[in-house]
Amino acid sequence: MVRSQKGFTLIELVIVIVILGILAAIAISKYVSITTEARVATINGMAGGLRGAVALARGKYIVVGNNAAVTVDMDGTLVGCNAATGIPLGTAAGIGTAMVDLSGFNVNYTVPTAVTFMPTNGGSATCDAVYNGTTGVVTTNTGGC
Repeated sequence: MVRSQKGFTLIELVIVIVILGILAAIAISKYVSITTEARVATINGMAGGLRGAVALARGKYIVVGNNAAVTVDMDGTLVGCNAATGIPLGTAAGIGTAMVDLSGFNVNYTVPTAVTFMPTNGGSATCDAVYNGTTGVVTTNTGGC
């Protein structure tokens, strides 16, 4: 007698479910790693943008040659800066204006010597770029990304 099979056995179904579980566990760990790497890259990108904005503002300040000025005209936008150095202030009217687009970041201007730029999507308090409005130095914290 010839019998035809009309479905899967319980063992075959269990094996498929176990294999899918293993693949899912691997995929989730890779996804978490990629998410962390993306946040770190975002912080490093913001730090580079901040450094570029400081360099452009200072360059414009030096070219104008007015050491008493407290603003720099960057393409029709006035950026608040420190007199004698041209470093953008740690305020929304300073570095916030020099950066032009801060979408994707929560910015905290509470302390002008430690303005923080944190990604809107995830991370923690130790996942940010920090701008010093006095010295123009930018540091990154990527431990909590």
